[in-house]
Amino acid sequence: MTAGHQRVAMKTPLVELDGDEMTRVMWEMVKNKLLRPFIDLRVEYYDLHLKHRDDTDDQVTLDAARAIMKYGVGVKCATITPNADRVREYGLKKMWKSPNGTIRALLDGTVFRKPILVKNIRPFVSSWKKPIVIGRHAYGDVYSAAEARVTGPGKAELVITPAGGGKQERYPVHDFTGPGIVQGMHNTDGSIENFAEACFSFACEEKMDLWFSTKDTISKIYDGRFREIFDTAHERWKERFRSRGIEYFFTLIDDAVARIVRSEGGVLWALKNYDGDVLSDMIAAACGSLAMMTSVLVSPRGYFEYEAAHGTVQKHYYRHLKGEETSTNSVALIFAWTGGLRKRGELDGTEALAAFAGKLEEAALETVEEGVMTGDLLAVAEVKPGNRKVNTEDFIDAIAERLRDKLRG
Repeated sequence: MTAGHQRVAMKTPLVELDGDEMTRVMWEMVKNKLLRPFIDLRVEYYDLHLKHRDDTDDQVTLDAARAIMKYGVGVKCATITPNADRVREYGLKKMWKSPNGTIRALLDGTVFRKPILVKNIRPFVSSWKKPIVIGRHAYGDVYSAAEARVTGPGKAELVITPAGGGKQERYPVHDFTGPGIVQGMHNTDGSIENFAEACFSFACEEKMDLWFSTKDTISKIYDGRFREIFDTAHERWKERFRSRGIEYFFTLIDDAVARIVRSEGGVLWALKNYDGDVLSDMIAAACGSLAMMTSVLVSPRGYFEYEAAHGTVQKHYYRHLKGEETSTNSVALIFAWTGGLRKRGELDGTEALAAFAGKLEEAALETVEEGVMTGDLLAVAEVKPGNRKVNTEDFIDAIAERLRDKLRG
């Protein structure tokens, strides 16, 4: 308890989704050092540690998603999506699906990712002057695809069976003459329409140009449908865009990548699920670090899920288990919590909670700008006499000290 600071109350719990490896270690530090001393933290807790997901046959992931639907706001730690190596490492029953993919399939919506910028770290792309926000469609595509190994010669087909009877539609995929692989993925008009509306709305609110890019010259039906729906949405939003002095721009994904590195930024770049996953990491890294990007899932049904856009920092975790010192950046994890707390405060009318979130963000950014930072940031920051590398816990402690000063007024 900080002298002179009145603890901030919460009316409604946040849904907390705990995670894996080094991010799980930092997650607990953030709660103990930056949240619990200053606010009456109320959470509905779900443990999405990989082994617990395995023990519950992934039921805990479904329960967590439904809790977000109940309470409206969730905050998620990074989690492992297991591959064959992870199945062996953790002794899992099966190769479970991405928990993010499962949660997003239930909540639907759009993931908005925005780099966290500080004054002493300049983007590697010298032309970028303003943040580039990624609007990532958070439903379907490869994240909920059906896929199979083909063991020998045979025919793969795409079959559509109409509900209530009717003639089947069959489309050839490939005639295999030997072993191979096959995959089928889907999307829905309704989800794509929600994605488009969310992006046009966000661009209007932020007064940012909206870019959208696919590869409809190759994927004429699948990607072509995305483009048709965005074009239709643009007709509805055209006048509002014009009144705000902003524009909607479509181009092919490869052209958009070439253009973005020559732009000055300041745009919302709307992308399909996989494209957004990959290119948001590129934007984050080019702005300094993967640990310097916010991420929020905005559901059309009024649900919000905040998380860090990076992974579980596996290599640092293994060093941590050996008792070795780590210097792991917790800024994105902190901003996941502040995003959730701010939204909780807005929905509940708790101004003090939203204000606390703002002060914590300021404390984190000012700590880095003062020259106290983790190794990933020190390597790319402007060289100044006061710069110093600190370990994982000392970095959080430095933010906590600055936060206490702010709360004292």
